Amino acid sequence: MLKVVEEGHHDHAMPTLALSTPEAASAFVEKVKAAGFDFVRFELPDMAGLSRGKTIPIGHIAGYMKSGLNLYGGTVALDSYSIPVRNSGYNEEMNYQDCVMVVDQDTLSPVPWLEKTGRVICDTMWYDGRPQMASPRLLLKKMLSLAAALGYTVKIGHEYEFYVVDAKTREPVFGGQPIFVTARTHQVPAIDDLIRVLQSQGIDIITYNVEHGPGQVEINYDALDGVAASDCAFVFKGTVKEYLAKHGLLATFMTKPYKGLSGSCSHFHISLIDKAGSNAFLDPDDENGMSETFKRFIQGVLDHMPAAMAVWNPTPNCYRRIRPKTYAPSNVSWGVQDRSASVRVKASRDQSTHMEVRVPSALSNPYLVAATTIAAGLLGMEQERLLIPAGSGPKEDDDRYAKLPTEMHDALDAFESDTALREMLGEEFVKVYLSMKRQEMARLRDEIPAAEINEYFELY
Repeated sequence: MLKVVEEGHHDHAMPTLALSTPEAASAFVEKVKAAGFDFVRFELPDMAGLSRGKTIPIGHIAGYMKSGLNLYGGTVALDSYSIPVRNSGYNEEMNYQDCVMVVDQDTLSPVPWLEKTGRVICDTMWYDGRPQMASPRLLLKKMLSLAAALGYTVKIGHEYEFYVVDAKTREPVFGGQPIFVTARTHQVPAIDDLIRVLQSQGIDIITYNVEHGPGQVEINYDALDGVAASDCAFVFKGTVKEYLAKHGLLATFMTKPYKGLSGSCSHFHISLIDKAGSNAFLDPDDENGMSETFKRFIQGVLDHMPAAMAVWNPTPNCYRRIRPKTYAPSNVSWGVQDRSASVRVKASRDQSTHMEVRVPSALSNPYLVAATTIAAGLLGMEQERLLIPAGSGPKEDDDRYAKLPTEMHDALDAFESDTALREMLGEEFVKVYLSMKRQEMARLRDEIPAAEINEYFELY
């Protein structure tokens, strides 16, 4: 039996962070100079997947690499309105102290719409050297370490839909429901230019097209191994928003911005690669080409899907996407090439065999989607879980499948009560995340929606 959990602890998978030596810092600055950058953005993916950080002139980069760049220590525990999250362990409990940003030198890339500016993605640790394990990027690294201890590399792909609207009027850049209509795909020059900007940052674009909603776009790029895949998603989402804003356009990954129109999702693709470089999800002798490892991994994801909903759909608005007949899965199900199921098995019977989790929203954090999926899948492997039958016909019409939470508070309750998943992810992350989402929920609950004003104010 695979052993993922050692006596209930995962400290052996804890990432370690180290500041740069003077030699390494100097070598990196030479690399920055060679790339033609005068400034480098030190970026941290926060709990929502938003970039936060500071921009550094080249003359100060080496110093901050050696000492660590100071940043407010509770940055990863700021809610969606940048309010410090109480009872998270990261704010008042730490006397609001600083942390330090530690550069990942492998992530240097250009910011093409800014003159002579690059970026690096950073991890964070407290001044005593403890990594901030509520940080989404470090949490993913921890899950990847658990997979590596079992002999697996994780191949990951994130795909996103988003709406593009005029920044002033907020009207979509095109109307109707023109999914895959080629003329609409190339109707907005800034979107064609965006593709080239993404490519110039090393993002391997494989397809792009318009989607079902007015102004809705999907841009797909190739899968990568490990944290690089979620780093790519982080850069992708930030680029889409920042670059289009330069052209008077607003891109939104908000899950359900319009009543009655298509929601925006983030389908998540994953497979395990063994030490020989072969796909551990493939068994050519199986009816569908699925290995026992694959089946156990899928069942682990299904087992913990209600809890993972709180991470995959992290705002109340996300649950407005989960409506009948919209291809947004609403129950715990799987199927081969089945768009109505929560887990769609891409059973190509070759090295491309993988699973697609269709539940996450476009608003989700790529690092957290990957981390929770890996954690759940590894639990299924450890426990040698038997995969439920796929069934036939559209899954949402089949009452045999357990329903997924349809409200944020139900998903948070499911996450809070899933002790096995909590233990895999670690209480440091869970405490920050639950405190943050409950704080956001309480704050939004006190707001008066415009729909209620329209419904009651004048008539009554």
